[in-house]
Amino acid sequence: MIRLFGTDGVRGIANAELTPELAFGLGEAAGHFLGEKGRGRIVIGRDTRQSGDMLEAALVAGICSGGADALLCGIVPTPAVALLVRELEADGGVVISASHNPPEHNGIKFFSRQGFKLPDDLEDEIEEFTVAERTWERPVGAELGRARTVKDAVSRYVTHAIESIDGYLEGMKIAVDCGHGAASVTTPMALKELGANVVTVNCDWNGMDINVDSGSTNLSNLQELVSSHDVDFGIAHDGDADRVIAIDETGQVVDGDYIMAICASDMKERDELAGDTVVGTVMCNLGFEVSMREQGINVIKTKVGDRYVIEQMQTSGAVLGGEQSGHIIFMEHNTTGDGLITALQLASVMRRRREPLSELRQVMRRYPQVLENVPVRDKSLLATSSVVTEAVRSAEEELGSAGRVLVRASGTEPLVRVMAEAEDEETANGVVSRLAEIVSAELG
Repeated sequence: MIRLFGTDGVRGIANAELTPELAFGLGEAAGHFLGEKGRGRIVIGRDTRQSGDMLEAALVAGICSGGADALLCGIVPTPAVALLVRELEADGGVVISASHNPPEHNGIKFFSRQGFKLPDDLEDEIEEFTVAERTWERPVGAELGRARTVKDAVSRYVTHAIESIDGYLEGMKIAVDCGHGAASVTTPMALKELGANVVTVNCDWNGMDINVDSGSTNLSNLQELVSSHDVDFGIAHDGDADRVIAIDETGQVVDGDYIMAICASDMKERDELAGDTVVGTVMCNLGFEVSMREQGINVIKTKVGDRYVIEQMQTSGAVLGGEQSGHIIFMEHNTTGDGLITALQLASVMRRRREPLSELRQVMRRYPQVLENVPVRDKSLLATSSVVTEAVRSAEEELGSAGRVLVRASGTEPLVRVMAEAEDEETANGVVSRLAEIVSAELG
């Protein structure tokens, strides 16, 4: 049986794979597993997808059927739910979002009462409960849960984000592309309250335009906005705004590796980088590792997925971690990737150092990195393919210490991701091309 939970919750095409029946079952499980004995309280937030209404209704029904109260926050970023679970002293949280995926997709992911994503073993329990025949007696009468609206959800989150930096951003002009997603209200609001001049694109929505040619997965709109409005820098979110990608004033992309390098360097200089350690993933650029090593900063690498970064941060005591994709965790400010807080931290470094982003990004040199997504019939076969394993070993020997290779199954899609880094792009392209052909022939 295929596991319901991927690296970031349960995802699928809404009303086909992610059905109201499944959402109801997951909601009932949330009430059953996350709530305290007696009446639990579960925070719910969602992004702007049209299917969000349907799935929210089913999820709320399930939560109430499970004997917990549903605290409805409406359209808010994923990190807002992680925050509000703690601020409202709730028993857990649920986000209805498929992050950067197309509008017809949706997803359901859970947070604990501490604001962290659930460990695999608890997700397994929820999954087993959801798909199994009902063997427990549902509550009735006064034991049923109720749905309540959290009217100040947006303002609570925006206030928290603003308070994560010292001072204001007066005089800064910032371009924002929210990808028609969950940050369309919160990010412009926070920046304006901090005194910045904000120019926006794709900060409205109709339910079927989230992530479409916009946001962090398509930066052309933001780059055009930066070049045409003489801004200090630009930021782009994905659909649920737990990530951010920046554009410097010259139009160059500043991804999560650059942002972590800039912030880690600044935090170390101010003696705020606990243990002189930052947590990244196996996908972080080789140039990031080199930069950190040169500054005396230790890099701990994990599997891909911000949940694994966060788990390692909890273990090591690190306060900064993240992914190249722009999931950055500032543990002192939130318990998950937070696109708005990351953007504010970056702006704060620019303001404090009085340097443009194009200068700050020189803290690291990006090694050419080539990535190809190879569609496969069954990504689980990657682990047992001796042909692919031997091809990867051969490529690693070819590159030596001047590069690296990573071939891994996607956590959310039927793909195998083939990545190579080298000192020049031609070499990296050649390695990826050969490996992608082998993966396709063996698994496609």
